[in-house]
Amino acid sequence: MPRPVSAGALLHRRRGATLEVLLVHASGAYNRKAPWGIPKGLPDAGESHEDAARRETFEETGVVAGALSPLGSIDYSKSRKTVVAFEGPAPEGAAPRCASWEVDRAEFVTLERARELIHPDQLPFLDRLVARIQ
Repeated sequence: MPRPVSAGALLHRRRGATLEVLLVHASGAYNRKAPWGIPKGLPDAGESHEDAARRETFEETGVVAGALSPLGSIDYSKSRKTVVAFEGPAPEGAAPRCASWEVDRAEFVTLERARELIHPDQLPFLDRLVARIQ
């Protein structure tokens, strides 16, 4: 059986010298202690990964992604799931909110905090972002 493939976007911004990234936390009591992650989801039939990443980011956070560049993919170590990610600067004045029942938190966090919160299998996306923009 093929792995399910989700697509998501890692939007970022600078606050002075501090890099912040947009992360979400899945809602539901069973996710209370679950790690955070990038806004992501399954592509609709015929939808490209980039278009799915844009749609999911908007649906989960209310933020419209601008220009995006590929960050590659990762395979989750425990589940049979692949995530394809894109990165891009957050729009000026972006104000994330919980725009879907799927998430109970949507916010910009510092890169250091993101490393503590994010799903361990998604850590390479943060490393790839830093290597690309610094």
